[in-house]
Amino acid sequence: MKLHRLVFRLATALPIWLSSFLSAQESSPPGDSATQGAGTPAADGAALSERERQLLERIETLERRMSELEGAASKSPAGAGVSPIGVSQTALKTQSTSPATSDPKPPTAESGGSGASPNPEPFAFADFTWLTGNPRSKEFPLQGRVVTGEVRIDVDYVYDFNHPQDHTISGSSEIFRSGEVQLTQFGLGGDLNWHNVRGRVMTQFGMYSQTTPRNDASTGVGQWNLDGAYRYISEAYGGYHIDQWKGINVDAGIFMSYVGLFSYYQFDNWAYQPSYVSSNTPWFFNGVRIQIYPSDKLKIEPWFVNGWQSYGKFNDSPGVGMQVLWRPNGSLSVTSNNYIGKDALGVPGRKRVHTDDSVQFKYLDLPGDFLDKGAATLTLDIGCEYGGGVSCSGGTRDRPSQYFLGFMAYNRFWFSNDQYAVTLGGGYINNPGRYLVLLPPINGATALSGSPYFTESPGDPFRAWDYSVTFDYMPR
Repeated sequence: MKLHRLVFRLATALPIWLSSFLSAQESSPPGDSATQGAGTPAADGAALSERERQLLERIETLERRMSELEGAASKSPAGAGVSPIGVSQTALKTQSTSPATSDPKPPTAESGGSGASPNPEPFAFADFTWLTGNPRSKEFPLQGRVVTGEVRIDVDYVYDFNHPQDHTISGSSEIFRSGEVQLTQFGLGGDLNWHNVRGRVMTQFGMYSQTTPRNDASTGVGQWNLDGAYRYISEAYGGYHIDQWKGINVDAGIFMSYVGLFSYYQFDNWAYQPSYVSSNTPWFFNGVRIQIYPSDKLKIEPWFVNGWQSYGKFNDSPGVGMQVLWRPNGSLSVTSNNYIGKDALGVPGRKRVHTDDSVQFKYLDLPGDFLDKGAATLTLDIGCEYGGGVSCSGGTRDRPSQYFLGFMAYNRFWFSNDQYAVTLGGGYINNPGRYLVLLPPINGATALSGSPYFTESPGDPFRAWDYSVTFDYMPR
């Protein structure tokens, strides 16, 4: 970038000097003694010739220097896209498409750079705001050089046809009470990028501060109140960006998992209430992740975490996993999440494996038409637990099978320049042992306390299906 800036400044200075020279010629003819002041015409003509000679020598020097710099740039990997004035074409493309990023924040937070890296931002080559689980924002009014602010407010009113007398809704990780106006989340935070240092924080006040921590049983290990310590935080991590390939980010703290396709933030999703498959997969991880970008179309992200959506560690081993995200073009996104850990509290011999794989495809894009866009998704989840008295398959009464098998599919249509949208979708889940099923909050029950009214014993059956119709009005 320093090379490009230098060439650009020299190249733009050249026409300024030429313009000064020409204007001097027009305003001061060589034989006009009145405009040249004192002296003879011959002497003035000689002085002007000397000025011309100095300007020509300076121009020749600049031309040689520009040729040397352009030759050096063309030999370096970063100089492959250098234009005659030294501005990288890839940098121009990044600037024009940078709001299209894969995370709910400006692209500098995803790449972790300070703006000084010559590489284009990952996934900035196309507009991916059509994806579910991805924010549709294209403007960032709170974006600054170092800190970019973000405010999220989610308020809902839900009507339950089951008419619960105590207004409680169970089985969802997004809606919790019926017949009431509720603040689901108030989030205040943003992203930090300074040179190669990066970070993000987002608060969660409202219902989320109560409903999310209750699903974590790892807080029963040890003496410190972890669910109280992290209750009002949805994301908080710090990290460092390494300028290798298209970028490497190393982050530590609480970060979003995106297992299950849907985002933790409803604004980013096609449907307000996701399928059971998504609701019963983790929304966050507490640990360390490494985001590796071999190209601007591929991300490989290993995880070293405490456990499956847990503030602490359930047993004697942490959880490990990895996400692979591939977007070969602006119409296709393929994601694979894989995880292994020991997440049964008090049963150290029991292991869990899980894979979550999603494909999103935009099959229609007709700007200006009434039906201007169409896209579909398909997600498959397969997992199981084994050891500690259970098995993945072929279970018996003494050693029952515990597995997770689910899928969900959605189709979305956009109308009238994306001002309206309709989403149709649903899913199915089969989870014997109920090891991933959200425990109903019966009499204040949590994942740690359990409930005799909804047991989670080995082999207990659980089958569920869901469907939804969502209409969106998006004036901006």
